[in-house]
Amino acid sequence: MPGYAVALRKTKELADEMQRLGVREDDIIESFSRSRGPGGQNVNKTSTCVHLRHIPTGVEVRCERERSQNLNRYLARKLLLQKIESLILGRLSRQQQEIARIRRQKRRRSRRAKLKILEMKRRQSEKKILRANVREFDMG
Repeated sequence: MPGYAVALRKTKELADEMQRLGVREDDIIESFSRSRGPGGQNVNKTSTCVHLRHIPTGVEVRCERERSQNLNRYLARKLLLQKIESLILGRLSRQQQEIARIRRQKRRRSRRAKLKILEMKRRQSEKKILRANVREFDMG
């Protein structure tokens, strides 16, 4: 396994994870391109974006999070392994669950839900009106 700009322990953990999932380096096609976004001259002149494709599963990932190509290579492999694991286990990963949760929060409410919310607000305002201070009348 090639060296990355991370601790030796993390490289070993990555190798163990790849072995556990049955992913070989030979099954991965790796290509590089220039990154987008912040990073200044570095991202404009060097190819720090890493694109990985796992041939047997067809899973593809792209990583351009860091300014270092070596670090992006490590992060891309971690991301690839997460996607392959969720594919193998047939369940949504934590990240996909989070994306689905946010999507549910952002979607438009149905007409029925809107009417229900308006009814609840109306009831609440009626309660507040009943709580208003009672003025004392002059009995004079």
